[in-house]
Amino acid sequence: MKYKCLIFDHDDTTVNSTATIHYPSFAEYMKKFHPEIQYSLEDYVRYNFHPGVMAFFSEICGLNDEELKTEELYWYEYARNHCADAFPGIKEIMERQKAEGGIIAVVSHSYADNILKDYRHNNLPEPDMIFGWEQPLDERKPSPVPVYKLMEKYGLEKKDILMIDDLKPGLDMAKAAGIDFAAACWCFDIPENEKHMRENADFVFKSVGEFRDFLLND
Repeated sequence: MKYKCLIFDHDDTTVNSTATIHYPSFAEYMKKFHPEIQYSLEDYVRYNFHPGVMAFFSEICGLNDEELKTEELYWYEYARNHCADAFPGIKEIMERQKAEGGIIAVVSHSYADNILKDYRHNNLPEPDMIFGWEQPLDERKPSPVPVYKLMEKYGLEKKDILMIDDLKPGLDMAKAAGIDFAAACWCFDIPENEKHMRENADFVFKSVGEFRDFLLND
């Protein structure tokens, strides 16, 4: 195998979830509680890329601390009652990694129970470790702490690990940890996001098939 451990982001990397779950939840919440706040799906993705989800809600949308808690609960319940479909080809990549004795981890800004729900919905191999939104704030992506914990538990070196993500926090986490990073640019076509990835990521893939071929080329 090319890497002993593949760290997958979840949303828009493994499953097509922002367009089908996270953005509809956001739009529905804002329509109910802040009808004056309106952003397109593309803007939502753009701001999640940078400055990131928390800054988007607090600094751009202007939600206060209490509203942030309310929105988070609304989003959690919405996601709990909806499933996202995996991108074609992801399952086969994960199955091959596991069959060869490799490790699959998830580092995401979704909750672990919702991640597992999507994995079961798509019959994906269960991850060896999940680091989701329930982690302490200072250990969430882009913190490199999840990488260090994986290295300690499985005796991995930095060269053994590849992070796959569609957003800047995943890139920042990989850079901080000193591991390779692959940009998953197969969900949305937002030029400035892709430009940043091409300038900073180790690898950029426009399709799951390209990523699969990269892993097969040992």
